[in-house]
Amino acid sequence: MPKIPGAATLERRARSTLVLDVARAFQVTRIKVECCGNERFVKARRVNAKNFFAELKRRNVYKVAIAYGVVAWLLMQVASQIFPFFEIPNWAVRLVVLLLIIGFPVALILAWAFELTPEGIKRTEVADEEPVKRAKHRAWIYVVGVGAALSIGLFFLGRYTASRKQTESAELPAKSIAVLPFADLSQAKDQEYFCDGISEEILDALAKVDGLHVVARTSSFSFKGKNADVSEITQKLNVRNVLEGSLRREGNRIRITAQLVNARDGFHIWSDTYERELQGVFAVQDEITRSIVDALKIKLAIAPPARAQQNAEAYDFYQHGLYFSNKSGEQDLRKALGFFQRALDKDPTFGRAWTGVAKIWSLLADAYVTPLEAYPKVEDAALKAIALDERDAEAHCYLGVVKEVLYWDLVSAETELKRARQLDPNSAKARLFLAILVSSEGDIEKGLALMAEAKELDPLSTSVSDMTSWLYVDAGRFEDAIAEGQRTLELDPTYLYMGSPLAAAYREKGDFEKAIELWTKAHSFGGLATTYAQMGRQDEARRTLNQLLEKARTRYVAANAIAGVYVALGENDEAFRWLERAYTEHSFTLLLIGISPTFRPLHSDPRFADLLRRIGLDPAKVIDRQKRR
Repeated sequence: MPKIPGAATLERRARSTLVLDVARAFQVTRIKVECCGNERFVKARRVNAKNFFAELKRRNVYKVAIAYGVVAWLLMQVASQIFPFFEIPNWAVRLVVLLLIIGFPVALILAWAFELTPEGIKRTEVADEEPVKRAKHRAWIYVVGVGAALSIGLFFLGRYTASRKQTESAELPAKSIAVLPFADLSQAKDQEYFCDGISEEILDALAKVDGLHVVARTSSFSFKGKNADVSEITQKLNVRNVLEGSLRREGNRIRITAQLVNARDGFHIWSDTYERELQGVFAVQDEITRSIVDALKIKLAIAPPARAQQNAEAYDFYQHGLYFSNKSGEQDLRKALGFFQRALDKDPTFGRAWTGVAKIWSLLADAYVTPLEAYPKVEDAALKAIALDERDAEAHCYLGVVKEVLYWDLVSAETELKRARQLDPNSAKARLFLAILVSSEGDIEKGLALMAEAKELDPLSTSVSDMTSWLYVDAGRFEDAIAEGQRTLELDPTYLYMGSPLAAAYREKGDFEKAIELWTKAHSFGGLATTYAQMGRQDEARRTLNQLLEKARTRYVAANAIAGVYVALGENDEAFRWLERAYTEHSFTLLLIGISPTFRPLHSDPRFADLLRRIGLDPAKVIDRQKRR
């Protein structure tokens, strides 16, 4: 037996077989072990730097390390993928990972000290002394193989679900909401207007919350009366949360129930019921808004302005007006105007009612009444609304349009519209009007970018889609115009407000038959006559033009629509005569003649540049940008 320092001392002090490992570490080849009064010599393998790794292999430490790693990875995948499904807290996943990390060195120590034999688990030294040659066990290989397969499967499942979650997260912003029209649970079922009104008021209040993406009313209310589930609504509107509710009214007492639903799991984040006298409806709206904000963990940018006690009758008239103001027919718009005026008769300080009046006159202008009749009334109502509440973003929008059309002051108009966007970051209306303004100046691409923002805020808005289609026509992107025009009709098959951009796109593309079909459906004599003229069908063009002129004698027709027919007929002098009339009447659509393909034949005429200059546009920029297209 080789002599080394300390070996004899170790032999004398040995009281258990654990000393064997220490002896091996000191390169002892034979050691006397005394245990329980018995002495015996145990042969120990010589372990040095060269054969240490071979000893690890002999003791199956490598196998245990590999098997442990695979099984640990499998368990971590199970914890990370399965635990969330059962809503087990994240700390449990972290605990599993921590225990697996701590267990790794323990497993290696046990692999070094013990070995699995047919008779059970024994210390490695005892197993080494057994003369029977054991069959090589390959169970660990199966453990590793099965564990590896499951780990790989869970890994890719996790990657797939994670990518889907990331996509959903990107598509559905966490701080986003759509306010659906509340259901009428009143016994008489006669409170639809009131349900719509309170939903819109809550939506308007939420739109002013900094950092909260709120879908515009047009898109949210498109699901009214439909049995769409929450997941369908949130996917179409690109939001994570939906506010829905119901209202029951008995006399001047109302009961409102509201609930906030999360699109990811369909569970309610928050719900509450409010019972109030009608005079306290504004307080209810503020309470609901604050509760939603708290539920979404968003800090309210500014506290909602304190509201005076509202006259119950005035508020009821206002809700009626709001209901009819969201329709497009002249009769409905005039009904809305009547209700808003009755609300103001009861309470002249009702600012939102003044905003409603401005809205109605802006919708009537150019479509049903002369601009000079409508826009002064838009201005008066918008200024009164702003005087009562300077932060009324919608009123600033209408005042911007007045500056743009009534005064041809595009600089002041842009200031008002930007102010509206600042006050209400979720205002699709402000972006729509800004898009028209910048496009009229020749920058159609910037206009389309603003329309894309408006579309994101109000994805199911027919007016946004319709205007986008018109800008595509003006930009010469006819295929895009056709796609967007078809989308408009999918949203509302009856929507033909002030003409059809889809028909114009087909006409400019050269598909005259489809254009004629659509112009006929829209009852647009101007579009139809222009199409006939471009086809060379002069007689039909003039016959249709005469019908348009006859119509203009009894009701308002935008003069530039008539001018467009004369341009197509090649009668430029007559065209300019009607354009001058449009200028005198302050037609809103006159602003877009600089980018319209219909009036491109007039670009070289000095009278055209002069007209652009008088309506606040820079002829050089507008015409030059069109030439570069």
